[in-house]
This record gives sequence, C-alpha cells and structure tokens, in this order.
Amino acid sequence: NNSKTIIMFRDNIETSWVEISGKLKEKFSKLKEADLLFVKGKEEELIRKIQLRLLKSRREVLEIIGTL
Repeated sequence: NNSKTIIMFRDNIETSWVEISGKLKEKFSKLKEADLLFVKGKEEELIRKIQLRLLKSRREVLEIIGTL
C-alpha cells in the first residue's frame, strides 16, 4: 500500500536519516549531499531529487529506502 509506505518512510526519515542517507551514498555513488538534504515537511521534494538522480520511479526509491 502506497500510503503505508509513505508513513513508514516518514517515520524512518525522522529517526535515522543520517544513517539512511549514508547507506544510500554508499550504494549509489551518483547521489550528492544536496540530493540527500532532509528538511522536515519537504519529504516529497527529497524523494523527487533522489528519483531524478537515480532515474528510478517513486515506488522504487521508497522500496530502496525501506530496505536499508
């Protein structure tokens, strides 16, 4: 369920984004620091930046983050 994924994403992002972003950078070297800058309330913008950099769908990005 997409809304469930978003809720889990928001929970993860607020509690451990430093760890998650570090793992994303290790796994995807093309991600830049600016792509991973978290601003509370701007989660959708963050997802879009990652999507554009990785050329992945929104769903794929959320799945990747969910597995880290």
